[in-house]
Amino acid sequence: MPKMTGDEARRRFAGERAVTLATTDGAGCPHLVPVTFALSGDAVVFAVDHKPKRSQRLKRLANIAADPSVCLLADFYDEDWERLWWTRADGTARVLPPPAESAESASYAELLVAKYSRQYGDRPPQGPVVEITVERWTGWRAA
Repeated sequence: MPKMTGDEARRRFAGERAVTLATTDGAGCPHLVPVTFALSGDAVVFAVDHKPKRSQRLKRLANIAADPSVCLLADFYDEDWERLWWTRADGTARVLPPPAESAESASYAELLVAKYSRQYGDRPPQGPVVEITVERWTGWRAA
């Protein structure tokens, strides 16, 4: 089973539109949620945006405060199993203030708007921004 190089894993990851974020709470219970994202070097960023949510007190943000170690997964499934692959980014997350309160967050929000111009063009993310410093890119492909 072919492993990917870190560069190939990063390249495939970058090409995805959404990935799955894995966090854990203070008791070590896992929590998975899909997120849209952008890359800035070896940092993955996402923001709390206008998509409907049950609450603005998001578990992913509380979990990052409790344990900043996170994992992001991009995967591709096909009935032709020779085409299967997955790639993972392991890193440390930090929650930044909303773009209106931080130049760093504003620059990350601009990256998100550039990637998701149709979705964010007239409604850029206004909530907290999460920056994940990726410490390891890994992956696997069937062929």
